[in-house]
Amino acid sequence: MSWVKEGELSFWERFCANIIKAGPMPKHIAFIMDGNRRYAKKCQVERQEGHSQGFNKLAETLRWCLNLGILEVTVYAFSIENFKRSKSEVDGLMDLAREKFSRLMEEQCFLNICFAYTSRHEISNAVREMAWGVEQGLLDPSDVSESLLDKCLYTNHSPHPDILIRTSGEVRLSDFLLWQTSHSCLVFQPVLWPEYTFWNLCEAILQFQMNHSMLQQKARDMYAEERKRQQLERDQAAVTEQLLQEGLPASGDPQLRRTRLHKLSARREERVQGFLQALELKRADWLAHLGTAST
Repeated sequence: MSWVKEGELSFWERFCANIIKAGPMPKHIAFIMDGNRRYAKKCQVERQEGHSQGFNKLAETLRWCLNLGILEVTVYAFSIENFKRSKSEVDGLMDLAREKFSRLMEEQCFLNICFAYTSRHEISNAVREMAWGVEQGLLDPSDVSESLLDKCLYTNHSPHPDILIRTSGEVRLSDFLLWQTSHSCLVFQPVLWPEYTFWNLCEAILQFQMNHSMLQQKARDMYAEERKRQQLERDQAAVTEQLLQEGLPASGDPQLRRTRLHKLSARREERVQGFLQALELKRADWLAHLGTAST
């Protein structure tokens, strides 16, 4: 039986789900699943049992998201900092993660898992990848931009989260998706993760809907337009420099400037696409090597 799809919503859950879906719905939700150890302490059970209940809650939450039409979920399963915990707890978590995530992979879930992850490491790695592209001659230094960095992140194939939810009452992001959540609705809830309910999820979505209006989308659109404007200014400056180097007037033939701008943009896009394809192959080779080394 499917771990995610087993079980149905109750009548009242279906009723409320239909009402909520009448409003703007998030397409992507990120979770910081916090509180497993405190749950274990509260219930006087082993920490491993708390983590196991946390994984079970994830499967249940994915089912709720499926019923609500939420297309993608990202979870903070294990940070790099978590390796500082005791060896027995880390080993237990690794074994549990292999078992539970293997089961989820078999079900082809709409789930991104951040494991041994921090956002600072992700961003610094994206910068190193762009530097590698320049060193390899795949990119010009002028091709490096915020937009390109965004495409070098691990999440480049996913839309940025509409909502980031953290449980357990902690009000911090703990180095999770710092770049991607700059325009997300942040929801901090006091409930411990293994005790999370459908109604907690509904509360978070209602917060998103109340804050959605046009402001959130408007902020994203304005930011995207600003990035385009800055790129256009850089391109115009580069065309001006080209014309001056050729002894032509910088503010001469408008048609010539437009043609040069178009060529400059097309060449940059060609370089960027070539770099991104090379980066995908590089990462695929790394993953294949990692898989071979772990067997």
